[in-house]
Amino acid sequence: MPTQSDQLADLDPDDPRSPAQQIANALRAAILTGKLAPGDKLPSQNDLAARYNVARETVKRGLALLHAENLTVSRQGSGVFVRQRTERAVGLRPHIEAAFQRAHVSIDFAGFSGETLNGALAEPLDKVRAGRLTPESIAIRLLLSDLDRPTSLPSNAETGEDDPAVRARADRIVRRSVEGITEAVHELATMGLVHSARVEVRTHDMPPSFKLYVLNGTEAFFGLYQVVDNRVSIDGTPTVIRDVLGKDSELFHFADTDGDTSISREFIDQLQQWFNTRWETIAKDYPL
Repeated sequence: MPTQSDQLADLDPDDPRSPAQQIANALRAAILTGKLAPGDKLPSQNDLAARYNVARETVKRGLALLHAENLTVSRQGSGVFVRQRTERAVGLRPHIEAAFQRAHVSIDFAGFSGETLNGALAEPLDKVRAGRLTPESIAIRLLLSDLDRPTSLPSNAETGEDDPAVRARADRIVRRSVEGITEAVHELATMGLVHSARVEVRTHDMPPSFKLYVLNGTEAFFGLYQVVDNRVSIDGTPTVIRDVLGKDSELFHFADTDGDTSISREFIDQLQQWFNTRWETIAKDYPL
């Protein structure tokens, strides 16, 4: 009978990351995909050292990475366990990579620019190009704020009103992210590395208040934008704008590993429904 250790991904000798990082990635993927559920005990350090033919010290460093991400908890004399509570502030990048281990990848994003998503996609898309991740299809939908209309955010901080020049600057940021995602994903289909690759972009007239990610319909990430006054240069003129700050805001993670009746599962379904209803009703196509 296969053990938990046997179900973990192998080390990749061509991966530039250290064995400790790769072990952490394998365990993280097992946690995010439900192979290791909340409350489950991780394989022992001795089992992992034997599984990967590495020293226990290497395993310890890998486990420390998971602990730093609040994915695990250590119980003295008992071992290391998957943390029970999944609603926590987390980083997006490792979860995006884990999502690409599925045959069919779907990502729905609602927010301001998609700049964070563009960065988080870089590594898994590189791995698809290298043949280390092999999804059959990729479908990404981006639901963004409409910057063709007057808006309260972003705006001119000195007047407190909408400013077309501020919106034009924001639109350049958005377009850069959208084009980066679209070109990188479509390139995979052009190269014959995936059977289907689709990026759709629509806008709606709500100002950016939060960012939402739904991955493969099984995980959701939710974070609130902070409003800040930001000094920038617009057409060579220093300007203070009322901006939305998403890069440093906390993302809270909801996973359905607790089963179909969990609060997390219900929240994921509600977030997906929120996205779908706006996508299908009030959103309009974004010209690419």
